[in-house]
Amino acid sequence: MHIAEGYLPPLHAVAWGAAAAPFVVHGVRALTREVKANPDSTLLLGASGAFTFVLSALKIPSVTGSCSHPTGTGLGAILFRPPIMAVLGTITLLFQALLLAHGGLTTLGANAFSMAIVGPWAGYGVYRLLRRSGLPLMASVFFGAFAADLSTYCVTSVQLALAFPDPASGVLGALAKFGGIFAVTQLPLAVSEGLLTVLVMRLLVQSSKGELTRLGVLLSGGRGGKNSANTTEATVR
Repeated sequence: MHIAEGYLPPLHAVAWGAAAAPFVVHGVRALTREVKANPDSTLLLGASGAFTFVLSALKIPSVTGSCSHPTGTGLGAILFRPPIMAVLGTITLLFQALLLAHGGLTTLGANAFSMAIVGPWAGYGVYRLLRRSGLPLMASVFFGAFAADLSTYCVTSVQLALAFPDPASGVLGALAKFGGIFAVTQLPLAVSEGLLTVLVMRLLVQSSKGELTRLGVLLSGGRGGKNSANTTEATVR
C-alpha cells in the first residue's frame, strides 16, 4: 500500500476496482448531503483530506511493488464516518498516482479498497466500540487510528497474496510472508499515526468544539450520537 502501477494482474485490478466502486458512489452521495446540509463543514472536510494526503505520501519501501506509510484515514472516519472517507481517500490516491507517481491508475481500485474503504470502516468500528464501552475520547481516537492504519496493510497483504501465491505454500504462505514483511514497518507507523491523530484531535477540540459537537464526536449528558440535539460536552475525557 500503495501497490505500484501495473503490478497486479489485469483481472485482479478490474475485480478490486469493481469491489471499491459501490462504496465510492455511496460516499459521493454522503459527501454531497453533508456539504448541502452543513456548508460550514467544508473546511474540516478539506483538512481531513489534506491530513490523509500528507501522511499517505510519506512512503517507506517495504515489499517489492509496494511500500509502507501512515494512511491518515482514521481522523476523517471518526469525524465524518467511513462513506465520506471512501471519497476523500480515493481522491487522495488518484492525485498521488497522477502527481507523485505513488500507486497507480490500474491499481487504484485495489488501493482504494484497502486504504479508503476497509481502513476507515475498521478504524471507525474500533472507535465506536471503545466509546460505547466508556473508554475516554482520546484513547478511543488512538486505537481507531491505529486500527485504520493496520487493517489497510492486512488487506494489502491479502491482495498481494491472492495475486502472487507462493509456489509451495499457496495463498496462505504468501499471506504470511507479505504480512510479516509489512509488520516490521507498519506496527510502529500505526502507533505513530495513532499518537499524531490524538494530537490533531486535541487541537480540534480546542478550536472547533461546536463543529465536533454537531458531528457527534463530543458527547455529554445522555447517549446523544451523531445529529443528536443535545450532544454537548463540558469536559472531554
